[in-house]
Amino acid sequence: MLKQIIINNWNLENGKSIQKIPIFYQTFGQTIGTAPVVLVNHALTGNSNLIGEKGWWNDLIGDSKTIDTNYSTIIAINIPGNGFDGNVENLIDNYRDFTIRDIATIYWKTIFELNIQELFAVIGGSLGGAIAWEMAVLQPNKIKNLIPIATDYKATDWMIANVFLQDSILNHSQNPIEDARTHAMLLYRTPQSLNQRFQRQIENQNYLVENWLLYHGETLKNRFTLSAYKLMNYLLKTNDISRNRTDFLILSNEIQSNIHLVAVNSDLFFTPDENIKTYNQLKKTKANVFYHEINSIHGHDAFLIEFEQLATILNPIFNTIKQQNYVNN
Repeated sequence: MLKQIIINNWNLENGKSIQKIPIFYQTFGQTIGTAPVVLVNHALTGNSNLIGEKGWWNDLIGDSKTIDTNYSTIIAINIPGNGFDGNVENLIDNYRDFTIRDIATIYWKTIFELNIQELFAVIGGSLGGAIAWEMAVLQPNKIKNLIPIATDYKATDWMIANVFLQDSILNHSQNPIEDARTHAMLLYRTPQSLNQRFQRQIENQNYLVENWLLYHGETLKNRFTLSAYKLMNYLLKTNDISRNRTDFLILSNEIQSNIHLVAVNSDLFFTPDENIKTYNQLKKTKANVFYHEINSIHGHDAFLIEFEQLATILNPIFNTIKQQNYVNN
């Protein structure tokens, strides 16, 4: 069930202030205040609907699954303006006013409004993982396990270039959502993935891969708004925990969380070499940082496909909740 709270006096990073904004979220598993809390941050076109009908992480979250609803309280907050509440009045037109830091700030405001003072884990893929990084900097003592997946603490020039192209498509195309999604899918997957799947087959005078791209564009158009797409895409460009602060290593050393970096070896969007650089920097001064890699031909989207591999990586982290529960009982 979609729940709502109102946040008053939200001060944006650029100095502007929003007097009142509705925040929509969902909870799963145990009642707040009775179990460790796991915050799951959704990705660019995602939302708070983690499990159940149309749940995008049903394979990892649920009864006796990796993130077990029998032992945990799971929360997912919708990025303001993503349109999941269905109210056009809550869409955001001035998307260039917002940064990932703003979203991380409002997430913490929401968490504190729910009377939660600490999080067992903050986990998210892609954009959601970038928000997780920023949350850890804002509250370095409040997260036990930071788990950014298929992301990094910064936007590279490669990322900025692709955000620029997406923004241009979204503002100038006659079919903005469909065309932007077509381009994005070629970043989310790999040549090997598409070649293996479609093998140059033709259906109804089109190549199957063309029909697949058209399907993804049309599907997103039917469930996502142009305003939301512009905002979510732009947020990626603002990803950098060191921006207007200090050196990355100084910031990261303040983070008390166990940091689990999860990369995808074939990721063309958040490339794994950047994650390896980040890990090599962190491990010089931090003992509680770990690097994990999903091996897949499917590229960036592997964190939504390779559930067995991801579960193998995450099980040791989340099993500690069950072990602690057993000790307490």
